[in-house]
Amino acid sequence: MKRRLEKAILKDLKSKIVLLSGPRQVGKTTLSRQLGVKYDYLNFDAAPDRKIIMHQEWDRHAPIIILDEIHKMKKWKSWIKGVYDTEGIPPGLLLTGSARMDVYRKGGDSLAGRHFNYRLLPVSIKEAAVFMPAEEALERIMQVGGFPEPFLKGERTFYKRWRKQHLDVILREDLIDLEKVRDIKSIELMVDMLRERVGAPVSYSSLATNLQVSVNTVKHWLQILKNLYVIFPVRPYHKNIARSILKNSKYYFYDTGAVMGGDGAKLENAVACSLLSELYYHEETTGERTSLCYLRDKEKREVDFLVTVERKPRQMIEVKWADDTFSKNLLHFKRNFHQIECLQLVGKTTRRKTRTHDIILQPAGEYLKNITIK
Repeated sequence: MKRRLEKAILKDLKSKIVLLSGPRQVGKTTLSRQLGVKYDYLNFDAAPDRKIIMHQEWDRHAPIIILDEIHKMKKWKSWIKGVYDTEGIPPGLLLTGSARMDVYRKGGDSLAGRHFNYRLLPVSIKEAAVFMPAEEALERIMQVGGFPEPFLKGERTFYKRWRKQHLDVILREDLIDLEKVRDIKSIELMVDMLRERVGAPVSYSSLATNLQVSVNTVKHWLQILKNLYVIFPVRPYHKNIARSILKNSKYYFYDTGAVMGGDGAKLENAVACSLLSELYYHEETTGERTSLCYLRDKEKREVDFLVTVERKPRQMIEVKWADDTFSKNLLHFKRNFHQIECLQLVGKTTRRKTRTHDIILQPAGEYLKNITIK
């Protein structure tokens, strides 16, 4: 299965170090090995490969050198900076890793001006629709998520076994690797609570009470789960960025299959993942800053998603499972956002409708198949 990032990565490898991060088992190594050119693959976890890396004895005739888990080397950023500054490119340097690499990448500026970053997320409907109907891809993602192995398998029982092992590895290996956290059971319990609250603003005080910890501890754990690519926040939109951060966020799962609740919550999570993937792609290929927010006013009227580019609203999106009547909340907020695209995505409809207020109602699969950020 081809991944959308492949062409962009190949292009950038001609002049920059490329850092490829993302959740565990999302397909980073597979993508790296199917770029269509000869490569020398080395994994820092493997002792023979580690020796080659430390002595810098990789194949200089290979167009691409893939260094997997290289962030586990001490002072890896300074080391790869020295390689780049001394030898340059070619060969192209592709570095892959998961949560720890992404966290370390954000600290310091050792590689400033020398690299481009990409984040690989689970399979989107846009990627899957290349080889299956969009409606089938959406239904499969809602049931077993978009991580490549369970998605391609397409079996719910296999997925549940895979998910348990996947989460165990994250919480018992990656978490301990990144943070000194002892209360793993409570974090597991919080994950289960969040699975039931997808699509709703999360009350930090409510979680703290249920878990019998402080609000600050809850916020810290949420940040850890974000860093580990388990969840991602969607914050309320406000022109004042500080105010939007202080207000309660909604949290979605990278693994849509993990969502507990009805089809509406699963569909909303699938849309959130596809939007985030598209925003990351736009940001990393154009350099424009993007964000995914939601709208909510004092009267508690709410619209599920607002997409911004360079802090300017571009798309307003409401998600419904079966309701194909135009959302009153969309109509209300449309008065404040005159020039942006307004969409209502419906899971159980085959019809496309519009009205004079420039609001488009369309099947969710149709939109996600052709999703683009303008």
